[in-house]
Amino acid sequence: MGGGAVNNPERIEKGMDGMKLVIATRNAHKLEEIHDIFDFASLEVLSAFDFPHVPDVVEDRDTLEGNAIKKAVEIARATGCWALADDSGLEVDALDGAPGVYSARYAGEHCSYSDNNVKLLAELAGKSDRTARFRTVIALSDPGGSAQTVAGECSGVIIEEQRGANGFGYDPLFIPDGYTETFAELPADVKNRISHRANALHKAQDAWAELLTTMATQNNS
Repeated sequence: MGGGAVNNPERIEKGMDGMKLVIATRNAHKLEEIHDIFDFASLEVLSAFDFPHVPDVVEDRDTLEGNAIKKAVEIARATGCWALADDSGLEVDALDGAPGVYSARYAGEHCSYSDNNVKLLAELAGKSDRTARFRTVIALSDPGGSAQTVAGECSGVIIEEQRGANGFGYDPLFIPDGYTETFAELPADVKNRISHRANALHKAQDAWAELLTTMATQNNS
């Protein structure tokens, strides 16, 4: 699989085929958050778990936008369905935006969430500027590989030790602006209202409402 995508809403085609929507991830935490936040109405929604023969997409682009588009396009072409994909990253000001696009593998390939958090704390040791933001880019691709994107972010600070047992990734280290708890300490319904992924998904809902409604209507006709 491969190929590029055009980030142009006008090139999204409303064909009669591929009216199922695949969420292009096998990350169970991410899937749960997306389903909790996004209103899919009566649209038939699948995930990459439903296509075990489709290999994971190699996230080798140098931007969140590039990775999100690549995942959406490759999964759409491989499954023959519309595909929704996201890529998220933590951008820390004192580290010139790192870990950024490398957030998931900051401590190396096959590293754990804890490994990444430990490395982030080490990189920030002695630094007074702890400001950061989570950023999410969501891409939607039709089966032919035409895609468009939306983005959302949530600003906050990185604390000096991990706190909380909820969430995943860098959540135990990140306190969003206006709160005193980390993402990992906040109830899921609060996080899902203010997070970067929530902001991006709400924008997607607004931007693609007509298209998703059309897809759902055709599924039920």
